[in-house]
Amino acid sequence: MSPSATAGRQALLIMDCQVGVIAAFASDQPHVLANARRAASAARTAGQPVIYVVGGFRPGAPEVHPNNAPFTALKLAGRLDPGPALDIHPELAPTLGDIIVTKRRVGPFQGTDLEMVLRAQGVTSLALCGVATGGIVLSAVRQAFDLDFRLTVVEDACADADADVHACLMRKVFPRHAAVMATDELVWNIAA
Repeated sequence: MSPSATAGRQALLIMDCQVGVIAAFASDQPHVLANARRAASAARTAGQPVIYVVGGFRPGAPEVHPNNAPFTALKLAGRLDPGPALDIHPELAPTLGDIIVTKRRVGPFQGTDLEMVLRAQGVTSLALCGVATGGIVLSAVRQAFDLDFRLTVVEDACADADADVHACLMRKVFPRHAAVMATDELVWNIAA
């Protein structure tokens, strides 16, 4: 599904493709990084914005509320402190002109300037890829749909530690709000 002339500009969001997240959720799925890299290359060639959404916290993660049990556990384990685990995976290193948005919750919009950046760039369509499918990708689809963005989810550039969750979301949930396609189809559509 290629954006029409009235659909506006498309951006590619590469979400939570950080060293520690990839290790935890997609270490056995190297195709995810390769496909995200191909999508990013196609987007850049077409002049589309490539935006990385990454989790990041201040030392000691003061942004984490005690009621947020998963983030609190990560905080107590020291896994939210700045360091190599929070770096963008080196296979997906940003290039000059790419945009990095830092988030402090699961979703990419809550408490970030992502929507402002997208609107300033004239973006009305988003292609989404990232890890984990049941985390940031699901949150992004729900939030972006409510913000009236046209959506594509790049199925083979997303991963989840639970293959059943990934499959259910791609087959049953996401198609209600987004086109779901493989990297090859996205790349073809970008070039068209």
